[in-house]
Amino acid sequence: MRIGEAARASGVSAKMIRHYEAVGLLPAASRRESGYRDYGEAEVHALRFIRRARDLGFSLAEIAGLLALWADRGRASAEVKRLALRHVADLERKARDLSAMADTLRRLAASYHGDARPDCPILEDLAGHAPGA
Repeated sequence: MRIGEAARASGVSAKMIRHYEAVGLLPAASRRESGYRDYGEAEVHALRFIRRARDLGFSLAEIAGLLALWADRGRASAEVKRLALRHVADLERKARDLSAMADTLRRLAASYHGDARPDCPILEDLAGHAPGA
């Protein structure tokens, strides 16, 4: 199948398929005599794997490792579990960081009326000044 068909079948855009090939996440597709890329079910399956891993927030480097483990039928599942739990810890840390950022912005937004006056605690904080200083 051509790249557009592989994109529809996998849920990954043609642009991203080309990108995954360029960065080595997906082997370069064979070419038809006409020059068009040619994909089979194995490539579509790998693209679905990549899409699902991206949906779960794995980086391209992490996905490369997961793809290698997926291809290695002699792998220890403990390695996959270790990678997944490390990713969970990273996601939880990011969630805490995002929550702290939201709390800070919420506090700054609540600290003034947002009227026509030029003083603005949010801009003062971004500039490194304490609000009201």
